[in-house]
Amino acid sequence: MTGDTRSISSGVETLRWREGRLELIDQRVLPARVEFVACATADETARAIRDMVVRGAPAIGCAAAYGVALEAARLTDAAPEPFFAGLNQAFETLAAARPTAVNLFWALERMRAVVTSAAQERPADIAARLLDDAHRITAEDVAANRAMGGHGAALLADGMRVLTHCNAGALATAGHGTALGVIRSAVAAGKRISVITGETRPFLQGARLTAWELSRDGIPVTLIADSVSGHLMSRGGIDAVVVGADRVAANGDVANKIGTYMIAVLARRHRIPFYVAAPLSTIDTRVESGEAIPIEERGAAEVRGYGGLEWAPAGVAVRNPAFDVTPAELVTALITERGVVREPDRSKIAALLRE
Repeated sequence: MTGDTRSISSGVETLRWREGRLELIDQRVLPARVEFVACATADETARAIRDMVVRGAPAIGCAAAYGVALEAARLTDAAPEPFFAGLNQAFETLAAARPTAVNLFWALERMRAVVTSAAQERPADIAARLLDDAHRITAEDVAANRAMGGHGAALLADGMRVLTHCNAGALATAGHGTALGVIRSAVAAGKRISVITGETRPFLQGARLTAWELSRDGIPVTLIADSVSGHLMSRGGIDAVVVGADRVAANGDVANKIGTYMIAVLARRHRIPFYVAAPLSTIDTRVESGEAIPIEERGAAEVRGYGGLEWAPAGVAVRNPAFDVTPAELVTALITERGVVREPDRSKIAALLRE
């Protein structure tokens, strides 16, 4: 597979391969500006992941795959020993970028398998195979999101008001999106869907990214403060919740952006369906339950203020977990590219992965 890999939805190019470099839309400056950050090495790609230039579990996985390919291309003139040593360092650097989104590690394992299978080939040939698989991973993500969208759209009735949290759209994937992919597919099927998005403190992914994506698509969207969702549920203003995921444990527990757990509890209280849209690559059967999922703790500056403005007292203590875990018992259904798993549990997820 050769050529550019483009995002499908809204004309958004979350990541693209151009002239031997990975270009990532800089999600830190959206929606004010549309700018790209170019990466030429694994180190630069890892920094982009760590600094939130690119975010969203599937997009992080795609970027990491390209990061390995970039490093292999940079080392093509090296002898075999330094070539493989450099690749091993690239894998370690990328794996350390962020701890919670399992797609990162899934993509790196897949790229390691390519290296292992081609170990006797010339570095240039290995580099070509790695780039080909990075392209393939990215294209497969778009296809999975579209399949997921088709399955999930059937769960949304015409006229529904859907709450989402964080950004699980084209910007979080290689294209179309997971949670927003479900909404996009429902709209494409002719259903009148309106979206309510929480702002998603502290990084404001809902306010800056989800509202921007949906506005570009012409899908009605209303922005609320994160603390408003319970009030709207109590007044009958929300018909369904659809969110993405950064990791799904073997028993169906779901790690997603901080604040998701609270929404799930409120949805159960008000008898509102709570749907999670995630590709199979987000399911981590090596993790028995949500208790074992590593939760990233980010810097205090993200909570004290935003965009150079600080509103908290200097030196005040801060906790900034980036994710929380929603128990499987609160998940109405898990939407994947293979179909919908209602009331997911260990046996149902195992059966899904065996298909």
